[in-house]
Amino acid sequence: MNFAPPQWITEAAESALKTVAPNHYSHPKGRIRLREAIKSFYEPHFGRTIDVDSEILVTSGANEGMYSVLTAFLEQGDEVIMFEPFFDQYLPSVTFNGGIPIYVPLHPPKNVQGKVTSADWTIDFEELRRAITPRTKIIIVNTPHNPVGKVFHKAELEKIAALAEEYNLLVMADEVYDCLVFDQEHVRIATLPGMWDRTVTVGSAGKSFAATGWRVGWLIGPSSILFPTLAATTRIVFCTNSPLQEAAAAGLEQAKQRKFFDKQLEEYAERRAVLTDTFDQLGMQYTLPEGSYFILLDISNVEFPDDYPFPESVLGRGRDFRACWFIAMEIGVSSIPVSEFYCEEHAEIGEVYARFAFCKDLDTLKAAGERLQGLKKFLKN
Repeated sequence: MNFAPPQWITEAAESALKTVAPNHYSHPKGRIRLREAIKSFYEPHFGRTIDVDSEILVTSGANEGMYSVLTAFLEQGDEVIMFEPFFDQYLPSVTFNGGIPIYVPLHPPKNVQGKVTSADWTIDFEELRRAITPRTKIIIVNTPHNPVGKVFHKAELEKIAALAEEYNLLVMADEVYDCLVFDQEHVRIATLPGMWDRTVTVGSAGKSFAATGWRVGWLIGPSSILFPTLAATTRIVFCTNSPLQEAAAAGLEQAKQRKFFDKQLEEYAERRAVLTDTFDQLGMQYTLPEGSYFILLDISNVEFPDDYPFPESVLGRGRDFRACWFIAMEIGVSSIPVSEFYCEEHAEIGEVYARFAFCKDLDTLKAAGERLQGLKKFLKN
């Protein structure tokens, strides 16, 4: 991101710094004001009463919260299912805690005529069932999804939920982009019948309020999951920084009245359109995201010389690494090679794509769009 959080939220941070209590340790569960704000904001979304003492845990960013869940529940050799492409922090968080990652790919559409959306990336549920073994402990469900932008449909979540119940699995629902859903309803797997007791939902003030450096996140779920996780997070970080918890609380308290998330979504939709219009002008295929702030661009028709001076760090990796390096050097626009979000066995799926982020101001995105027009001379007909 290259733009600031809303002024009224940064002012709340400044105000907190000028008072005594927020400059000292908070309770490891999180400051009560923020937990009350989370309760008030999310109860309508979950359709249930949420207890501030036992069903909400503030963490030092969403990533630390997920790490603490894995620390609390994984034993050596336990397996964790993750859908590919996956957020790159999942893998070390699993392996550092003795877990074994099990990869199930989302399948991109083949031979599609016309526009592709993130909904066209699908799960093979028989493949998912085959991935479950007696050692499977947790399944990670990231919706809206990074990097595909997929917002899992209710029917898909119901099938995942049925497998979780059948095999007694915990579900870690990474929903940090829940405020960035463009084209459909965001369904929370924890709200499906029987799923509250086995699901921990992950949220993020950084993603919600354009304040990723604040490192304030939260977990919502049953006490049976959050109490062990509290024990882990207390030893890992003890508590999350206090003044920025106060600011995050102010954000949630005032968001509805200010219609903040509605306005923010409109702004992100405009940013998304800058990139999609650019790709349309180039005649390139891409996946239109229904959520998050990423677009996957099909770069299979980008040509570059075999003898181009690629660095050692790129050589030996997937073709997408070379294509992204080439685009960065020749066009001046950076992107992420998507095979980085796959295991070696499935990396060829990702080699077709580059991930472009539109969490930038409009001027930056428009400048990038102008530069990207230079790709035309490198595209195969």
